[in-house]
Amino acid sequence: MSRLDFYLSPISPYSYLALPGLRALAEAQALDVVWKPLDLVALFRRTGGIPLGQRPQARQDYLLADIARQAKRLGLPIHAQPAHFPTNAAPASYAIIAAQKAVQKAGHQTGSGDMFALVEAVLAACWAEEKNIAEDAVVKAALAAAGFDPGLADSGLFTGAEIYGRNLEEAVQAGVFGVPSFVTEDGALFWGQDRLDDLADHLAGLQAGLPEGAG
Repeated sequence: MSRLDFYLSPISPYSYLALPGLRALAEAQALDVVWKPLDLVALFRRTGGIPLGQRPQARQDYLLADIARQAKRLGLPIHAQPAHFPTNAAPASYAIIAAQKAVQKAGHQTGSGDMFALVEAVLAACWAEEKNIAEDAVVKAALAAAGFDPGLADSGLFTGAEIYGRNLEEAVQAGVFGVPSFVTEDGALFWGQDRLDDLADHLAGLQAGLPEGAG
């Protein structure tokens, strides 16, 4: 099973839009997806990015239109300007990290919860349902819906905070400057939900033992 590091943020619409394609790719190529939520604003500060609200109006307008177009193409409900945005993404990120720890501890056993379902629930809460993912009740509802103990939102707080910071450092070291970003076992970086086809080709080449660009 090939490992794929997925850097994301619950307050990134393109992280939300990446999920259907990533799920299909993970199932098709038997990927071990390692979920790495991070502080997107801190990543921008470290890598020269500019938060949406600080960009020129023309860029903001285009981005909002593109989000709506991409969601329509994927058949995903979305509010390009949700009621609770921006919001504190840390609590939801900590819960994702804690849930992943629980799955790893259980050895991916049946009944340990569904990570894809959890991340989908968290990001849909923000982008489709206009809920505030900084609220404890919203995070716990997502955990429960995905088959996890809602108490992970509390018990995983300290571990989540530690790994959340570590994810940022690992992202910067890997060359990540935005989300969604995908890093393969050989260190190749793919940025954006619209690069999943390129990622799939690269992963297929790795499995076939081919160097990048061959074939």
